[in-house]
Amino acid sequence: MLAEGSSIRSIERTIGIHRDTVMRLGVRVGQGCQRIMDEKLRNLNCGRIEVDEVWGFIGMKQKTAMRMNQPGPDVGDIWTWVALDPETTLVPTFAIGDRTQYMANCFIEDLASRLAHRVPLSSDGLEAYQDALERAFGCEVDYGSIIKIFGHTELAEQRRYSPPEVVRVNRVAIQGMPDVDLISTSHVEKQIRNLEDKLSSLKKPN
Repeated sequence: MLAEGSSIRSIERTIGIHRDTVMRLGVRVGQGCQRIMDEKLRNLNCGRIEVDEVWGFIGMKQKTAMRMNQPGPDVGDIWTWVALDPETTLVPTFAIGDRTQYMANCFIEDLASRLAHRVPLSSDGLEAYQDALERAFGCEVDYGSIIKIFGHTELAEQRRYSPPEVVRVNRVAIQGMPDVDLISTSHVEKQIRNLEDKLSSLKKPN
């Protein structure tokens, strides 16, 4: 029922199992999937890779946590980093944490350890990717960045639940010899939207 998008409370009502038990099962399944992923997704022959990161929060947003004097690792802003092979929709790796250079390094280093050969790689304009890619791949990557110019310039505006209007897109070859026409994050962004929709369905109080 979780896989079909049913909310945790609706599953609780339907099968008579407490919602905490349903959530614990979800955690156990996720941990098992991560172990399988770490073991099996190695030496991958990916044709291209797109990476992106999506903002969310645990319990409450960071501003609210700070205002209520409740900062800590269990509440506040959280970022999910996702890598995707757009040709197969395979997700070679992901990471969950903050949006720092350290997290970018960990995420890209794990990605590099799973690939069998040099691949073209695309990201958004986050500067942390450049240092992380140089650290993990050296010169063995064809890297390009896609920079979107939004109608809203303030970060707070860009974090609204409805995405801001994109007014211009710039594709920039940064390292190696990427095909500029193939520099894109559209596939991984679609995957992230699917993830957001799934999480939203789990949060519904119905």
